[in-house]
Amino acid sequence: MRRVLGSIRARATLAATLVVAVALVAAGAAVLLSLRSNLIDQTDAQADGAARQVASELAADIPYAKVEMPDADDDRPVQIVEKGGRLVAVSEDLEQVTGTGVEAVRPQGGSGTGGSGTGGSGTGEDGDDDQDEDGHDPAVGEISEGVSKGSGSATVDGSTEDYRFVAVEATTPEDVTYTVYAGAPLHTEESAVDTALTTMLIGLPLLLLTVSGVTYLVTRRALRPVEGIRGEMDAITHSEDLSRRVPVPDTHDEVARLARTTNETLAALETSVERQRRFVADASHELRSPIASLRTQLEVGVAHPELLDVKGAVEDTVRLQRLAADLLLLARLDAGERPTDARFDLAAFVREEASQRNGDRIAVTVDAEAVQVAGSRGQLARVLGNLLDNAQRHTRSSVTVTVRREGGQAVLAVADDGKGVPAAERERVFERFVRLDEARARDDGGAGLGLAIARDVAVRHGGSLTVHEAPSGGAQFELRLTTS
Repeated sequence: MRRVLGSIRARATLAATLVVAVALVAAGAAVLLSLRSNLIDQTDAQADGAARQVASELAADIPYAKVEMPDADDDRPVQIVEKGGRLVAVSEDLEQVTGTGVEAVRPQGGSGTGGSGTGGSGTGEDGDDDQDEDGHDPAVGEISEGVSKGSGSATVDGSTEDYRFVAVEATTPEDVTYTVYAGAPLHTEESAVDTALTTMLIGLPLLLLTVSGVTYLVTRRALRPVEGIRGEMDAITHSEDLSRRVPVPDTHDEVARLARTTNETLAALETSVERQRRFVADASHELRSPIASLRTQLEVGVAHPELLDVKGAVEDTVRLQRLAADLLLLARLDAGERPTDARFDLAAFVREEASQRNGDRIAVTVDAEAVQVAGSRGQLARVLGNLLDNAQRHTRSSVTVTVRREGGQAVLAVADDGKGVPAAERERVFERFVRLDEARARDDGGAGLGLAIARDVAVRHGGSLTVHEAPSGGAQFELRLTTS
């Protein structure tokens, strides 16, 4: 069971079926209640009509013994009750009644049924000659506008059924008040409600089966591309071939967007893995030369101590140390290391770093205005140092560092008057292990990691590092950071 419910198709089908079932049950209950209410209102109207018909005759001064009662075929029992609760007349064949408040079915103080009684008030025969000055017939009573309703049962001619009863008061011209109870059977309402309920009980399972089947088929069709994506991802995982891509369905829905996003992720992962492979290969290549040189010098020193080039061994060791530090920093940056959030004045920071390079071959000129930034002083010092090393390596006579505020950014620019960087190579210089002058000696040109490290650090600080042509014709590297 748990395995079955683990399927999205099964869960979607079950959820849709439950929702539809709840909705149908609620709607069915509302329909049944509304149907029952409407039918009861109709039944009340029938009972009210029968009661008012009898009440109108009483109000017209017709004796209750002569009032026309519904017969047995009319199926509407009637009771006429005098004030005080005495039953004076009853419809034919009424054998038992409940719900009217008067359980008697035989007139009290009179004889017979079906309109029998002890008499009434008024003659009703000479009324045509007795009119008042306004022309109104004084022998007319009143019928109450208000009625009381209730439910009960009655046995008529041996048949017992549920009824709705209505009570109407009628007052004769002699100011005698009677209460007329009339009932209407509920068998039509009960039959209609039972029929509707039976139809719902039969139709509901069929409709739920239809909803379940349609939902399952639609869900399976909708999830078919997902299964294709899953299968291709599984194949990619086992083959380790990141050049493969998952199929993108010819739709514009969430599944298509998922497939496109998955392919973008695969492309980014392929690029990252390829970059990592190149990085490892280039690092191995860069490490091989100083290690081989250092080993050769040490082996020669062991065999011939007088020929040991101590200075060269130290230089190779320093070069190895710097390369290892660069590789370690790049590894930390690739791992997502976050810079510390320290605030400081960028202008004062640049002057401090430049003052420590007084012994360099090319002097550094600083022109900086105060601007506050946030970040890692150590990592930004590494960026500035790499940019200055690169500028001093390629300049002819001068290196200039400027700091200015530009909108919401602080701009640190390092410019030289060398040959500059060709426009086509201005992005390539930031790639790892790239040297534009391949003929330059490795000792002079470095390993090609300085600018790559500088850009990675800038990006980690939420900034950017670009290269343009300097006013003096050389290269100008611009580091942009958000001001704090």
